[in-house]
Amino acid sequence: MKLSLFGRLAMAVFASLALGLGMTACEGGTIGYMWVLGQQYNQIAGFKIDDYSGNLTNVQGSPFSSNGTLPVSLVIKPGGRFVYVINQGTCPTAGCGTATNTGQTIAVFSVGGDGVLTFQQSYQSQGYDSQWAQFDSTGTYLYVLDKYAPESSCNASNAPKPAACTYGAITVYSSDSTTGRLTLVTNSQTQVGGVNTTYWTVGPSPFMMKTLAGCLLTANSGNQSISPYTIGSGGQLTFTTTQTFFTATGNMTSINGSGSLLYVTDAANNIIDGYTVGSSCALATVNGGNTANLTGTSNPTYTYIDSTNKYLYVLNQSSTSTTPGTSFSTISAFTINSTNQELQPISGAPYTVGSGPVCMAEDPTNQYFYISNHNDGTLTGKFFNPSTGQLSQLSRGSTFNAVGEVSCLAISGSVN
Repeated sequence: MKLSLFGRLAMAVFASLALGLGMTACEGGTIGYMWVLGQQYNQIAGFKIDDYSGNLTNVQGSPFSSNGTLPVSLVIKPGGRFVYVINQGTCPTAGCGTATNTGQTIAVFSVGGDGVLTFQQSYQSQGYDSQWAQFDSTGTYLYVLDKYAPESSCNASNAPKPAACTYGAITVYSSDSTTGRLTLVTNSQTQVGGVNTTYWTVGPSPFMMKTLAGCLLTANSGNQSISPYTIGSGGQLTFTTTQTFFTATGNMTSINGSGSLLYVTDAANNIIDGYTVGSSCALATVNGGNTANLTGTSNPTYTYIDSTNKYLYVLNQSSTSTTPGTSFSTISAFTINSTNQELQPISGAPYTVGSGPVCMAEDPTNQYFYISNHNDGTLTGKFFNPSTGQLSQLSRGSTFNAVGEVSCLAISGSVN
């Protein structure tokens, strides 16, 4: 079939536009940027997410240095212009909790055209052995969680240390909307020697936290507890009640949530604990309480609620299979009952992912989910069905190489 002159000209114009937008016959435009932490080489892998297929392609210049040692957590400031990477660092010879870890930093990056990261500046949290980071709901205040509080009595020697040294700390910063720079916020409620402290003490050996419903809640492995704080004016934290104990016999491995719902995974018992966050950040068990994980799954390590708050997903690092060579990692999937918050298994789950999944995120258009797999250094992509909550393989392959021993990932949409 021959095209008219007008038809040939139209085709040429479309081809030029497609090339300019980075499109092919099988690809759409970029709908978001993903950054993935690689602990093995202290790097950040950057990817562009394709609208048509969910395929990932490398951002120019990727991977980027994390500007620290052992990156464990990252957050994106609303608007997508700045990325904050928490480098845990490695223990000094005196031992963790006695001095600042080598390479422990909060590294700030600006996001340029096409998702390119540019390092701006590093900061130092007030405690030791950094674990996690969260923004408040406005993106103004950054909270950094450390496993050990900077008590002076903890710094004198490696052992023995007082019991107080087991407690963690939160450092609070205000984040400049124009430059992304951080300014330390002092604790207006606590003084030592007549001087306001530069941190807030939390429960023993905290490892993860979540901000939601005007609250900040930390998961503390030292006594299997959750420390609830209200977020007040100026980013100030107020400890509102006695610690809510999760379980004395469990093994809490993650805390996450959305809206007023909070979920905690217990690897020892392979269950998911659900809570609602109420007045003064008090926790109430949802109807049904503990929910057993799906049959065949084991070692739950992370939960994720989709953007519609209809579905809950649980990353499982292993299975219950006893056949050599058949243990594998999966995603459990549940529907959240909108009336009583009970969890109901989704047909077809669990779904297979790469080895050792640790984090999960959703693209800005709510079409695709991505999972970072620590053990094999890969990313798993899944197509998301918003009507059923079911996950399926991407059309052009669902496994992507990252940067070795990956930890968490984060996704941003347009950069404003």
